[in-house]
Amino acid sequence: MEALICRKLGDPTAALDASEESALIVSKSHPIPQLNSPTAVRVRVRATSLNFANFLQITGKYQEKPPLPFIPGSDYSGTVDAVGPGVTNFKVGDAVCSFAAVGSFAQFIVADESELYHVPQGCDLVAASALPVAYGTSHVALAHRAQLCAGQVLLVLGAAGGVGVSAVQIGKTLGAIVIAVARGEEKVKYLKALGADHVVDSSKENVTESIRGFLKGSKQKGVDVLYDPVGGRLTKESLKLLNWGAQILIIGFASGEVPVIPANIALVKNWTIHGLYWGSHKIYRPRVLEDSLKELLSWMSKGLISVNISQTFTIHEANFAFAAIKERKVIGKVVIVFGSNTAKARSRL
Repeated sequence: MEALICRKLGDPTAALDASEESALIVSKSHPIPQLNSPTAVRVRVRATSLNFANFLQITGKYQEKPPLPFIPGSDYSGTVDAVGPGVTNFKVGDAVCSFAAVGSFAQFIVADESELYHVPQGCDLVAASALPVAYGTSHVALAHRAQLCAGQVLLVLGAAGGVGVSAVQIGKTLGAIVIAVARGEEKVKYLKALGADHVVDSSKENVTESIRGFLKGSKQKGVDVLYDPVGGRLTKESLKLLNWGAQILIIGFASGEVPVIPANIALVKNWTIHGLYWGSHKIYRPRVLEDSLKELLSWMSKGLISVNISQTFTIHEANFAFAAIKERKVIGKVVIVFGSNTAKARSRL
């Protein structure tokens, strides 16, 4: 099978070739994984999503460091190719999606049936590949940790990225007043169309002044929940907008700068600070992940949320896919697609 192999830590945007400088190569003859237990299921991957965590993992800057060489990749969708004798919930041909620590940037992947989710009929299989990690992160953060309620004010930083777009959609689905921050006209236009109540173009506007003006005009005292995948200066500025009793969701540090949140101010203002490492819920709170993904797939089938696929690539173009993320050219998600309909998927999405 074809698979993307990380043979050394390095730049995932570099050319995919056999030179010693390249961190990634495409293998055309990697062994197809075999069923390893009675409840194992082999999935023929249709599409697999790129996340910023995948980028960091290949560069060696992620908290989890798999031994080299490894196949990167986390969330994916596809069809069941083979099942073990103990499998009861899936059959060959079923449309499924899931996530893994590594291994989805390949034509086939094996998972236990307990880790797979049926993709509802009518849902786009390519879009479903981008649901688990980005939308799962935002759903666990907003619905389970912050317990966001209708009428509360949600501020989403980095709102045009994969997790940002998902946070805006989930916030609106939960009935919140959503303020979105992004850079550039195209991203602002998209977020407005998505239903955000106020969008700030951080490349042109003073973020805090713009948000304060909106809060005053809508008769809101401040922000109740801060969703922050960015970090850095923007986090520091956003703290000035928070209400007493506000909740801060630390999702990531796309800016490259880990922010400092003064403990004395958090004490006086009774803030709750949530660190959100979504993947660890699989170990410590697996039921939360299961319930979350089932609800997201239900919302997707009902049209309450929709995954925006910004760009699609083949496995041989993986370095360009990573470059799109690095250069912040993405609105929503980037995916790698497999199969004979790859070109069709790209033009349609």
